[in-house]
Amino acid sequence: MAGSAWTHAVRFIAQEDGQPHLGQVDAAKWPDVGLAVEKGDKVDVKVVTGTVFDGQVTSHVLHIAQLLSPLRMEEVPLIRGIGLNYFEHAQEANLAIPDEPMLFIKARTALIGPSPSDTIIIPRFVQDETSDYEAELGVVLGKPGRNIPEVEAMDYVLGYTCSNDVSARKQQFKNNQVSFSKGLDTSAPIGPVLVSKEAIKDPHRLRVKAIYNGNVVQDFNTSDMIFNIPKLISYLSQGTTLEKGTIIMSGTGPGVGILRKPKIFLGPGDDIRVEIANIGTLISKVRYE
Repeated sequence: MAGSAWTHAVRFIAQEDGQPHLGQVDAAKWPDVGLAVEKGDKVDVKVVTGTVFDGQVTSHVLHIAQLLSPLRMEEVPLIRGIGLNYFEHAQEANLAIPDEPMLFIKARTALIGPSPSDTIIIPRFVQDETSDYEAELGVVLGKPGRNIPEVEAMDYVLGYTCSNDVSARKQQFKNNQVSFSKGLDTSAPIGPVLVSKEAIKDPHRLRVKAIYNGNVVQDFNTSDMIFNIPKLISYLSQGTTLEKGTIIMSGTGPGVGILRKPKIFLGPGDDIRVEIANIGTLISKVRYE
């Protein structure tokens, strides 16, 4: 029946017409749409009219030929990343717990969706075997706000998705301006689905994994966040308008490649995945420019 709000939104190319659409996935039938599409399952989707911010579910059914980023680049004004936001990650890095969130930004040109629709492309100047992964919970804002109190912050959340904060480590450590090394084109994969805040009871109780070429390299829980989502939104909105469509990459847990023994870095042909409970699996492939 038309008129209901979406809970599990995907953008996709339809098998029927080869065109991009916004749709609603039946999460009971397809709990991990990323894996289902990779397997070649015929995933049915109810078309959503409007945008991801105001869309309504219809009864019209199409099937996914290719997954796209849940948000179009034009819908994302800015990606705000949070560094060192997990206690266990700070411990493994032997760094002090920060008093305030550590912020960097990625331009929206960093945004890509799940493979094979998009690929993490390592630019020539950082093809130095230090490109790293960071599995993170992505938080998407559904309306603009400024000076948002913590008690009202969740009212601004549209939904949640998997994200990967791809980082060029050698470039990162050249200076303290990490936005450059973390904001390269294709360095912000998100997807495969955007789950509404109503469909996730507690975003601070989600298991997150990074899977590198079939091996689990990160396995943590969002309960280990130093600054939770309301604190992040409230902090970032101080004197600053957070626009509708802003993505907050909320930080990563332990197990990033540069801190592993031996170290792990992303190279041509690699498969890197971010799996989050109740959301699904973001699948990315890597290639050199």
